[in-house]
Parts: sequence; C-alpha cells; structure tokens
Amino acid sequence: MISIPEPSVRASTGDGAVSAVLALGGNLGDRAATIADAVRGIGDLDGVELTAVSGFVETPAIKSQGVDHEAPSYLNAVVIVRTTREPHALLDALNEIERGHGRVRDERWGDRTLDIDIISFGELQQSDERLTLPHPRAWQRAFVLAPWLELDPDAVLPGRGRVDALRAGASDAVRPYRPGEGRTR
Repeated sequence: MISIPEPSVRASTGDGAVSAVLALGGNLGDRAATIADAVRGIGDLDGVELTAVSGFVETPAIKSQGVDHEAPSYLNAVVIVRTTREPHALLDALNEIERGHGRVRDERWGDRTLDIDIISFGELQQSDERLTLPHPRAWQRAFVLAPWLELDPDAVLPGRGRVDALRAGASDAVRPYRPGEGRTR
C-alpha cells in the first residue's frame, strides 16, 4: 500500500500565503504510486506547504468525445496547499513534477501518467493563454468535487458557488478507490 500524508490542516505559512486547491489524476502505469509520489513532490516545493490530502477516487476515462470505457480508468485526488508562489510559478513547478513522471502532451484529454491542475488559487479569477483560474471545468467534474468535499465540506469555487451544490449537479461516475478492483486495464 502506498503511503501518502493523512488529511490534515496546519497553520498558515505566514504573510502572503494563499490557499490553492490542486487536482491530481492519471490512468497509466502505477497510478497510486505516481500520485503519492507527486503529492510528496508538491510538499517538497519551495514556497508550498501541503495542508490536506484527499483519498483516491476512481473514474472512467473522459475523452474529448465523452466517456471511453476501453481506456484505463483514472485515479484522482485533491490536495490543498498554502503557497507564496505566484500562480504561473506554481503551474511551472507542477508541470515539472508531471514531466518527471513521464507526462507527455500529445493528445488533449488523452491517456496520461499524471495530470496536475490548479483548481483554485485563493479568490483569484483570471484567464490568459496558459492558465485560467478557477479551472474552467472543475465545477462540472465530480472527480474533483468529491475529493475536495472530503477535505472541506464548506468549500466554495470562486465564481461558481458551493462545492457541495456543484457536486450534486455533476453527473460523472466516481467511486472510492479500492486497490485491485475496477481497473479496466
């Protein structure tokens, strides 16, 4: 069994730190080990304090044309961090962690070893060619909303509302991860 930090909430990292929600997922290789290692990598980043880690949930692969039951299923988790990094600097560091786990970006919404998205960054609402905050589709994705609610039942997605209400409207199938069960490949 892969060990990742237990969900916990710690004190602020100090002045200027912002709370950010990150979603991790992957459907290739040893998914649990990859996500656990990525969580450790996030916690090791300068200017980032890992404050909470959800359990894993599993979902069918969602591709641009819809659910792909032939593709390996995804394992997903959410972490909450406090960071003094600017959003783009955090994104760059997360992209490095992805690359370190063999992430390639050949196909949009394609199979992958690891994907790390910034879901929210404090109350910031912005969009540019590299980063939209909050994440533009998070409000529709139970595989983000369900583990986020595990960590913070009162969570709010800026510009969209309470995460519990959003989760009630999300239709994608999510189940708790049980090693050895439900893996399509």
